[in-house]
Amino acid sequence: MPRGSTTSECDGTGERGQVIPLLACALVLLAAGCLLLGRIAVAADDAARARTAADAAALAGAAGGRPAAERTAAANGGWLAGWSGPTDGGVVVVTVVVGSARATAAAEGTIACIDARGATVLC
Repeated sequence: MPRGSTTSECDGTGERGQVIPLLACALVLLAAGCLLLGRIAVAADDAARARTAADAAALAGAAGGRPAAERTAAANGGWLAGWSGPTDGGVVVVTVVVGSARATAAAEGTIACIDARGATVLC
């Protein structure tokens, strides 16, 4: 038996090579964690973009009606999934979908026009 070796190393029952399966498991877990983190980041980004698109579409809808809201939602990477309004108070409620996220926003608006003298007046 070589000097400094143990019996288990000499008879083939040692634990040499046990690190490789542990490293393989650690790499699999790390890859799964990265995939999960990526999906969470995409969902958070979609949610933020949906809120922004809904806010913009509601404001555009309050000023220019449903066609303006649809154009604005599309310009912000989404589509208009719901439209309500304008009510008697001029409130418009829109729902916009961006990716996997859905957001709802409301806006109240009055349409302003410019008269012959160049002054802004309510239409």
